[in-house]
Formats: sequence, C-alpha cells, structure tokens
Amino acid sequence: MRVPLSWLREYVDLPATETGRDVQAKLISVGLEVETVEQLGDGLKGPLVVGKVLTIEELEGFKKPIRFCTVDVGQANGTGEPQEIVCGARNFAVGDKVVVVLPGAVLPGDFAIAARKTYGKTSHGMICSGDELGMGDDGSHGIIVLPPEHEVGTDAIELLQLVDEVLDIAVTPDRGYALSIRGVARETAIAYGLPLSDPALLDVPGPNAFGYPVRVADPMGCDRFTARTVTGLDPEARSPLWLTRRLQKAGMRPISLAVDITNYVMLELGQPLHAYDRSRVQGPIGVRRAEQGEKLVTLDGVTRTLDAEDLVITDDRGPIGLAGVMGGANTEIDDTENTTTEVVVEAAHFDALSISRTARRHKLASEASKRFERGVDPRAASAAAQRTVDLLVLLAGGTADAGVTEVIAPSAPHTITIPADHPDKVAGVDYGRETVVRRLQQVGCDVYGQDELIVTVPSWRPDLTDPNDLAEEVIRLEGYENLPSTLPKPPAGRGLTDRQRLHRRVGRALAGAGYVEAPNYPFVGEHVFDQFGLAADDPNRKVVKLVNPLSDEEPALRTTLLPGLLGALRRNDGRGSHDLALFETGLVFHPREELKIAVRLPVDRRPTDEEIASLTEALPLQPRHAAVVLTGAREQAGWWGKGRPSDWADAVESARVLAREAGTELIVRGGQYGPWHPGRCAELAVVVEGVEQVIGYAGELHPGVLKTLGLPARTSAMELDLDVLESASSGVPKGPKISTFPVATQDVALVVDASVPHTDVEAALRQGAGELLESIRLFDVYDNAAQLGEGKKSLAYALRFRAADRTLTVDEASAARDAAVSLAAERVGAVLRG
Repeated sequence: MRVPLSWLREYVDLPATETGRDVQAKLISVGLEVETVEQLGDGLKGPLVVGKVLTIEELEGFKKPIRFCTVDVGQANGTGEPQEIVCGARNFAVGDKVVVVLPGAVLPGDFAIAARKTYGKTSHGMICSGDELGMGDDGSHGIIVLPPEHEVGTDAIELLQLVDEVLDIAVTPDRGYALSIRGVARETAIAYGLPLSDPALLDVPGPNAFGYPVRVADPMGCDRFTARTVTGLDPEARSPLWLTRRLQKAGMRPISLAVDITNYVMLELGQPLHAYDRSRVQGPIGVRRAEQGEKLVTLDGVTRTLDAEDLVITDDRGPIGLAGVMGGANTEIDDTENTTTEVVVEAAHFDALSISRTARRHKLASEASKRFERGVDPRAASAAAQRTVDLLVLLAGGTADAGVTEVIAPSAPHTITIPADHPDKVAGVDYGRETVVRRLQQVGCDVYGQDELIVTVPSWRPDLTDPNDLAEEVIRLEGYENLPSTLPKPPAGRGLTDRQRLHRRVGRALAGAGYVEAPNYPFVGEHVFDQFGLAADDPNRKVVKLVNPLSDEEPALRTTLLPGLLGALRRNDGRGSHDLALFETGLVFHPREELKIAVRLPVDRRPTDEEIASLTEALPLQPRHAAVVLTGAREQAGWWGKGRPSDWADAVESARVLAREAGTELIVRGGQYGPWHPGRCAELAVVVEGVEQVIGYAGELHPGVLKTLGLPARTSAMELDLDVLESASSGVPKGPKISTFPVATQDVALVVDASVPHTDVEAALRQGAGELLESIRLFDVYDNAAQLGEGKKSLAYALRFRAADRTLTVDEASAARDAAVSLAAERVGAVLRG
C-alpha cells in the first residue's frame, strides 16, 4: 500500500516538522511494515510553469517528427515573450495548456535544463511529459496536456503536487484495514496520540423502496450490498488534477472520471466499489453462485469459464461481474465513446474465503480481491457509496437519485471475554487494567467490565478473534521494544528421542560416506509416478492433495523422496557438476483410509492428550524416509591410481551404512520395483518382532526412466523407511569388545551356480562358522566358463576368526572354516574351488 504523506495529513494533524522518515519510524513501532519512503520530486528545482502553445512548426528532413513550438509562459521567463522550444511529441496542439520547464531548472535525476541548439533551432526549455517529472503512469505516455482553466505562468510544481513523500507499506494478511488511507491514518493517530478525522463519518440516508432493485441469493457469500444511482452525468467530464495525482502517487493509473472516483474511494476507505453503466444493466442486480461452465467476459477482455463456487453479480442476461474480483465487459463504463450519463454504484461486502479462492482459481488478482480476501469493514459500504455519489455529483455535475438500496444479512458484533491482566501474563509486563482498556479503545474496541473485560471488536478488525489477539494489540501499541529481554526457564527435558538420535546419526554417517545433503520441497505432480513406471495399483500413487498448492503442476505431497532428489541431481549435472552423491532424510505422506476433520486446538492453554491424539488422527501418515542418488565418479582418478565410477553396489552399501547406524541386520536380496533396473535392483528388508518387512530398494535406475527424466546414464539410487528400520533396531549400537588376541584369517573360494546370490552364500558361511567368526568379506568374483563350467561362478571370501579369551590354534580356525563350507555346500550347493 502506497500512502502519500500529503494525503495522510488530511486525516491526522501531524506536526509540520514531521517527515516521512519520522512517520515510518512511528508506524514500524506499532507493527506496520513500512518498507521504503519514496521522495517524490527529490532534487526538483523550478522554474516549472503552465504554458500555452501558440504556434507549431513541423521541421522536415529528420528521421523522426520534430516540432518547433512557441509557448506563452507569461512572466515566468522574465520577458513575457513567447518561449521557443523544440519538441518531438505529437499529442498536443495549438491552444493546449502544457507544462514547461525553463532554463536554469533541474528535473528529477539531476537533469539540468539549459538553452541548447538542436535540429537547427535553439530550444529554450522543454515541454514535459509525466515520466520526465516522475509522475508515474498516467496512461498517455506523452506530453502532459492540462485542463484549459489553468492560468499561464502558474507554478506547475505546486499545481501537480510534484513534491511529496510516499510510504510503501507491506500489508500482512491479518491487517487488511491498512490497505486504505483511513486504516493507516488510524494507526498514525494512535502512534502520535493525535485525534483521527475519520473520512467514513458521513451523513448517509437510510434505505428506502426507491433504490435500484437488488436480489442476494447467497447471504453467506454477500452479507451486505449497497446500491446508489447517479444520473445526469457530464460524459465529457474529466478527473481533476488533484484526483489523478493522488491515484498516481498511490500506484494506480487514471482511467476515466467514474472509475477514478471508485478507485479513489477504495484507497481512501478500503471498500472496493464498482460502477455500472445503468443503460447497459438489464433488470435487477443479483448476487449468486455461478452455474458450472457459465461464461463471463471480464474487464480485461478475457472470456472466463466459471466454477460453481464462484460468486457472481448478475442481471437478467446472466453474470455481469465476478464478485469482489473484476467487473464484466458488458456493463463497463465506456471511456472511449463518452456516452455514460447514468451510473449505478455498488458497494458490497463479500466472504473473504470465497473471493480468495475465486481470484486464485482464475489467476486474477485485483486491487479489490486483495482487500476482500484480507478483510474489509462491512459497515463502511454505505459510507463508501455515499462518498462516491458525492464526488460524482461534485466533479461530473450529476444528481444523486433519492433511492437507496441496502441488503443486509443479520449479524451480531463479535465479542471476546478476556481477563484484564491477560496481556500482562502474555508479555510478562505489568501494564495494568487502565492501560489495557485505553489501548483496546484506541483500536476501536468497546470495553466493559473490571477484572473480566467484555470486548466488542470493531467491524474493521476481523482478525481479532481470540484473547491473545487482543493481548497482541496492547503489546504492540505499548511497544515491542519496551518488552524486557528475559531468558526463558525451560524445565529439564529428557533429551532427544530415539527417532531424533537415529535421524542425526544417519545424516552424519551419510555425510561421512561422501554424500551431500540436498533437502527438497515435499510437493510432487502425479505424472512423476508414470515416469517412474509404478503399477496402477501401487500404494505410492495414493497421494494427499493440497487445497491451495504453491504450484498447480505439483499439487500433491510426496510419497517418495526420489523425485526431489533426482531433480536436484539433474539440475546440478546440467550446471557442470557431473560427479554427484546426494542424500535426503525427510517425511513422506500417505492418506489414511478414513478421512477425519481436524479439531481446532485452543491457544490459551496446552491441548489435552485426547485433543492432540484427535488432531494426529486427522493428519496423513508421515513416515520418515532416507534416500540417496549417485552418478559419475565415486572415486576420483589421480596420481594415487585409477578412479572408479559409482554403481549399484554403492547404493546398496549406503543402505548397509544406515542399518549399521540403527544396529539392525539388513537383509539384501535381488528385487524388482518401479524405477530400478530389474537386473540391478536389491530389495531391502528387516525383521520386526519376528516378521520380515520390506523397507526399501537400492540399485541402478532403469535406462528408460533415466531417459524420461533427463538423467545421466548409470545413475543409482536407494530409498528406505527409517521408521521401520528403527523399529527393528535393538537400540543404540554398542561399541564392540576388542580382543587382545591375534586374528586367524582363512580364505575360501566357492563355486556356485551363477543364479545364487552372494548374500545367500555369505549367510550360510556366517552361520556355519559359528561364534568364532569375527567378520566375513567377499573379495573376488570369477566367472570363467572354461575353467568353472557353464553357468558357474566363483566367490572368494576372507574369513577372520578370533576368540575373546585365547589365541586360536590352526586346527580350531580350520575346523570353523570347514564347518562354514559344509553348511554352504548343503544350502546352496557350493563346491570348494580347486
């Protein structure tokens, strides 16, 4: 919201010495976010005067049209003689009043004006456009042509209000009243302790039976509708300079008198209005929900297909406007043909949620919707309509029709009961009842009671709904900077939960293994499941969809971490980083079978365990997953030797890293799922309470998936469920007991069928070797058909044996090895090689 300081002074009698910076500091102290103070006309120096064009000579022989003009500037040039000026603009004619800057003046941007020779003539000054004077967008993009009533030689700096200060306020969603000069003036008056001249305090006639007929079919969507009619308007009337300049300073473009007046009143009072050409409205004005598929051409010329939830303004033909967002083209005031002589003024109050959803649905944010969705004062509608009527009568020579239409849905003011010392308890400061009552009354509340206050909230503050909201008002007006800096005294806690500890250990372990954490947004589009090749009945296809997604392309919450991680890998690879190892731990979301409505938790006390449990049951299931993706080199080449590219085995190893951190035995076997290569995919499982559960997959991704997603060849990935991994854990891993006795190493090479997984062979060796086995490691795989036979492979293992209480003999180590080989032969048909 852009607020000119000169306009603000009309409603608050600020000291003449107060600058925009001073007002900015005061408003910030009461909680408004004033981002900047723009100095309009900074560095501007006259003479800048009104001139009258006497003659125009068209200069020939140049690449662009050039005109040599003589302009009467009165005595401003000291001689009274016509001023000779060269100008390239063509939107003015002989007899027009223009703005002339004379030699010696300085325009914004430190642009000094002097007589200079150009195009074969000497130009003594310049005829100015709005851009050159820093006036903003007036829609003409040419020379300023003034109304004929302004006298030659008049100071244009004062006439055009070129010197001013404009406060740019970032209005938060809960302070919709600050999207008006009235609302900002109220805050300014409170900050300075000065009285407010409320522009909404007008004499408004009561409703009668002679007003324009209005029918509201949806009182929940529109609880107040005021209609006023003005006839006999001068279609040639134009907006005066003071009106257009205020609109420009506030960041709006002047259009036509009727539209400018409605915009002006909206900026002044915060109430959006709409003016209809009465001759183009057929029958009564109605308010209802749209029929699915109805069409409406809005003022921007776009044909819009309406939704059944859209609130629309209608006449006998159907929709003539999108309520609270934008009017329709079929009833607009035509500023090109100047035929409008009768206007129906609409000032209505619409449901904030409905307007917000409509504006979002149609991607049509407007000044009106921005205010309605933040909350508009419903009781300002009649005053805004009266103010609009008064300005139309004053500036366009119209006559206010005696008829006044007001359709109002019954409602009661919102009342809050609050202990008088509640703000004291919230802030930790002893304000006292008198201060609390005074501050609440300053924001417009009616306050009754002693120890227990009954507070009636003003109509322009729909954000005040709870006792804590009122406490916040007292605290902000007393000054956040006056709150003492007191360190909280938290009770002694139990430290991190087991889940939190595992989460941290997992992150540290993956970082230590060379992975870089890459957190991603938890949003996905359902098309990604097709790209991953998931089956139609795959549980991961069942998603939780957001009502108000940040992007229409990603309206759902993720059920897997891989889309975000693979997107990060693709972006980094495209920017030149080809050796990548990324990881993420985070929540995924699965819908519950039974949909429940979440309860609204209290804010004045801690929720009960039952309330928290009820809220939890309404939320989707949110298990924590861990995932990694790899591509490029896993080990770099250098003077130390050859490098090594990452492959499926690295992805599987990352899962083993997590299992070790959880103190869980991980079952790894061949598998096939979704985006993974069917021949290079490992299924990951754990045993929970005697039941084996699959917790994820690891391996190389399918070439088709890589091509579809634009990823590098041989990209690998792993994802598993950390929560299930934790449930299979025996607790925090304990450090091993280190034996002081030497180790006995025995190597074995076993020939097995090529289809036998290494994990099955290892499991048999581990079990057969018994408790003396300290570790087992596969160090060689050999598959020469000429030596081993067709369909055979050789797996070589290093077995380390150690006893805790003695040095093992060769016979003991050999016996343990033979027992391991014997069990492997029994289970998987292994034969000791050679």
